[in-house]
Amino acid sequence: MSKADVIIIGGGVIGCAAAYYLQKNGVQVLVLEKDEIGAGSSSRNGGGVRQSARNIRELPLAMYAVRNMWPVLGEELGVDIEYCQQGNLRLGKTVEHERILQQLVAQGQATGLDMVMLTAAQVREICPHIAEEVTTASFCPTDGHANPLISTLAFYKKAREMGTEFITGEQVQALTLRRGKIAGVLTARGKYEASTVIVAAALNSRAIINSIGVDIPLQSSLIECLVTDAQPPMFPYMIGTAPANFYGHQTSHGSFVFGGSSGLEPYGPNVEQPISQPLTPPAICRAVLGYFPILGRARVVRTWSGFLDKTPDLLPVISKVTDISGLILACGFSGHGFGIAPIVGKLLSELVEEKTLTLPLDAFSFGRFKPFM
Repeated sequence: MSKADVIIIGGGVIGCAAAYYLQKNGVQVLVLEKDEIGAGSSSRNGGGVRQSARNIRELPLAMYAVRNMWPVLGEELGVDIEYCQQGNLRLGKTVEHERILQQLVAQGQATGLDMVMLTAAQVREICPHIAEEVTTASFCPTDGHANPLISTLAFYKKAREMGTEFITGEQVQALTLRRGKIAGVLTARGKYEASTVIVAAALNSRAIINSIGVDIPLQSSLIECLVTDAQPPMFPYMIGTAPANFYGHQTSHGSFVFGGSSGLEPYGPNVEQPISQPLTPPAICRAVLGYFPILGRARVVRTWSGFLDKTPDLLPVISKVTDISGLILACGFSGHGFGIAPIVGKLLSELVEEKTLTLPLDAFSFGRFKPFM
């Protein structure tokens, strides 16, 4: 296919979700991915489907996805995405940690999120494996987790079954314009035509839109995950901490997936490949053992790293570019994209089809980064 109604650049969970919802409505979609489907951050995250501890402007997206989409998504896509909705425990040890958690709870409750503070006794009642030093926690019972790679591939599989064409190993070099409007994209193999292009290529989005003089201040940040061997069932919750030094959960087959950073990872535009760092896995392990000493005998099976595409305000850009007809951006998710991917995909389809939006997107406008004139 050299021509489509919509071209999506990026075969991660956002691009695949958008393709699914567009194709479901009869829009012919072509997805171009420079690597393999889900090879980027969509397969390199901890799988959290989290509402708690989000920016208040992003929270409505997360709440809508959890209430209306994630519980039925596996059945809708015909794939077991390993969705588990048993809650999110965010643990604390100090007075300062308790203050942080109280702020998060107050923020969540103010927007209608079911979220409470727990005492040390209450935490141990629902999760007896924690360290003695844990004194408090926040708890959001409607949070959960899912398998990020399987979820991405489930969107891909269903969209492809309905007619979306996916081309992998296709590096987009530039966008093309005709009379100031989007005309398609240019790759090493040739040109693809479409009157609408969605750029959902994470960090690569910046170089792609730079080709037509558009910019977003995206920066890269390296983060790492590790997976352990299978352990006896211990807890179903998504786990985090007040100092945010690790996050993770136990999978349905027993292994634990934990993510985090040491604070010493390489940073900035000169870091081209997400290579595991020697200091990061030990830092994550030390942090985990400080809260779950019972895992001291668990073995780390493998580690992997990935990039966050971060914006200055840590909010994504989900927006039309008003100066260029047909250009839509979906990038800068800053490590928060997986849990809101279903609703973002739906909203992108509504932007393309110029339908009434399910939720407002004003907070995620491209225009918020324009310089003052």
